[in-house]
Amino acid sequence: MSDTIFGKIAAGEITADIVYEDADVVAFRDLNPQAPVHILVIPRQPLPSLEQVDDQDAPLLGKLLVAAAKVARQEGIAKAGYRTVINCNAAGGQTVLHLHLHVLGGRPLQWPPG
Repeated sequence: MSDTIFGKIAAGEITADIVYEDADVVAFRDLNPQAPVHILVIPRQPLPSLEQVDDQDAPLLGKLLVAAAKVARQEGIAKAGYRTVINCNAAGGQTVLHLHLHVLGGRPLQWPPG
């Protein structure tokens, strides 16, 4: 398992406010929310970033998106709308080197973000 904080959450070594989990994915509330609903969806498998994925990772990436949609419905933000974001590497804003998807909602979101 990954030695990042997210890898430790996925392994159950660190407690988090988990809102969804299955055999491949864990979703939990962000400790520094940027919206009323801010959930992080991570694969249990330690992939450092989107830049490192390959064709063999396509099923897992699909599971991340399906989990994001389930979380949005569960949190009551799906119908009004929400945003999903994957930051990739340092210049893309990724601060934890364990692939993760942000689900943000619960308020109107502007584009570009800011």
